Amino acid sequence: MAWPAPRTLSGAEEDWRKMRTVVIGASSGLGRCIGIGLAKRGATVALLARRKTMLEDAAKEAGPGALAIECDVTDEASCRSAIANAADGLGGIDGLIYAPGIGPLSRLVDTDAATWRRVLDTNVMGAALATAAAIPHLSASAGKAIYLSSVAGQLTPPWPGLGAYATSKAALSTLIDAWRGEHPDIGFTRLVVGDCAGGEGDAMTQFTAGWNQELAATCYPVWMARGYMAGALMDVEDLVTVVDTTLHPAASTTMPMVVATARPAATQP
Repeated sequence: MAWPAPRTLSGAEEDWRKMRTVVIGASSGLGRCIGIGLAKRGATVALLARRKTMLEDAAKEAGPGALAIECDVTDEASCRSAIANAADGLGGIDGLIYAPGIGPLSRLVDTDAATWRRVLDTNVMGAALATAAAIPHLSASAGKAIYLSSVAGQLTPPWPGLGAYATSKAALSTLIDAWRGEHPDIGFTRLVVGDCAGGEGDAMTQFTAGWNQELAATCYPVWMARGYMAGALMDVEDLVTVVDTTLHPAASTTMPMVVATARPAATQP
């Protein structure tokens, strides 16, 4: 079978490759990888997070034109100010990526109110506040919004020890559906991501930082025995490619859910 020759992109399509994209949670981990990776692929990016020094380093790595804007997703005024500054600096917003996600390892019976608030404030409320601030800009561009989720609680039952995290991701899923119902002109995507270590240094995922290692040693065999883990890690470059691909279909196309995980170790060559 002969494959068709690659099509030359039109001027409008070339402009679309330069999407004005806001990446929230871009100072470290997967958010940093995505922000820098999209910039390397031609997007104009605004990187948002709390940690200013790390954020500025990420913007330098992303290249000329990348913006570093402080943002505390748990604070409404901070979200509105950061999104407004990003829209001003980029000249509009075509894409929004919400990457923050914390998952303290704790049995539900041991999870206190402060921990619940921290998880829900970051994983759910932050997504709601940031999206509310970005809606006028995304509506103007018929843009896309992507929210990183997890196989835990999305493709599997909640993992023991990560009940609060799984609950927050279930709430995030409903939030995304609610946004889609009220704003069908915007493409809202839940991106379910499997195990991914991120990059090196500050780009390495911090998801397991601070975990109780004794509890982790108890939970890990249970997760494996129940088939919750693939036994392999997804390459972060593949994740960036998935995000980039999800951002770029025309406004007439939407991807409500995308799943990106590593192939199970036993099936890899």
